Amino acid sequence: MMNTSSSPVLRDARRVVVKVGSSLVTNDGRGLDEVAIGEWCRQMAHLIREGREVIMVSSGAIAEGMKRLGWTVRPKAIQELQAAAAVGQMGLAQMYETKLKLNGLGSAQVLLTHADLADRERYLNARSTLLTLLKLGVVPVINENDTVVNDEIKFGDNDTLGALVANLVEADALVILTDQKGLFTADPRKDPAAEFVHEARAGDAALEAMAGGAGSSIGRGGMITKILAAKRAAGSGASTVIAWGREPDALIRLTQGEAIGTLLIAQTQKNQARKQWMADHLQLRGSVVVDDGAVAKLRDEGKSLLPIGMVSVEGDFSRGDVIAVRDATGIEIARGLANYSNSEARLLCRKPSADIEKLLGYAAEPEMLHRDNLVLTR
Repeated sequence: MMNTSSSPVLRDARRVVVKVGSSLVTNDGRGLDEVAIGEWCRQMAHLIREGREVIMVSSGAIAEGMKRLGWTVRPKAIQELQAAAAVGQMGLAQMYETKLKLNGLGSAQVLLTHADLADRERYLNARSTLLTLLKLGVVPVINENDTVVNDEIKFGDNDTLGALVANLVEADALVILTDQKGLFTADPRKDPAAEFVHEARAGDAALEAMAGGAGSSIGRGGMITKILAAKRAAGSGASTVIAWGREPDALIRLTQGEAIGTLLIAQTQKNQARKQWMADHLQLRGSVVVDDGAVAKLRDEGKSLLPIGMVSVEGDFSRGDVIAVRDATGIEIARGLANYSNSEARLLCRKPSADIEKLLGYAAEPEMLHRDNLVLTR
């Protein structure tokens, strides 16, 4: 652990996921905190004007629903939680839309379940939607779809959801705004000798030992879920900051390089993390054989694989599966994420990208394998 007075981690971040907890959003369950939400929206607008992309992961639907229904204790029955979420989601979405609009920004509500991210095709669809919204300058406001989840598919806390979204869009940083200043070596309410952790390595096992304890009566998380979220986000190269949500201009100051809260640094670069994940696949569902021209484009020029360079297709794979790229002799030269299934790929062999929509009835991407989702193996 070490102290730091400034950090380039968020200063250099182009794509940032911001997660705010229920206790902050709902002012400890008293109702949506209009002033606080307005402040976060103002700061996000500042980041976007600087050329950054921002995604908000916001808790608060169940807590707001509880308030509207007059409940003071979080229910345990799944159908009551779902009902509270359905009631509260209306106000939560409206509040973000209003405050973002005041700052010149559009907003979009995105509700996700674990099943959406576990299924590779739905995962890619969710990713495409979020990236398109960012290109359009719209702020996605994401929450778990508590109206339909059950014990088998729920994330369990929005800290985990924030990390999964960071991985989904390959964010540079995850900022978890909470009702604590950050991580301490022990519970400062019980141990006066507890020291504040300014900076550490995401995934350090010692952090989990420090961060025990449950969340509030309003939310589901605690510091341990934030530590585990940082560890998960680090898998795709995103560093995490855990900071007090009411710190003045926290998002702006963080992206100016100021040290606020606890910084948990990812040890893996973003591209390395994604490409290592592909390279580590022990079983591949299929492959495409390419001509010598495509081999040269991939190996020597770092280009994407276009359908026109494909000679044949082997195996049974779906969009989003990791597949191999082989030369005419059968040697694997690369592997990557398929933008089209095996049956679609067979129709695309030797065809220009301009013909994709005519052949398939739609065009997801102009490439079979995009260079950002491809790693050379030989």
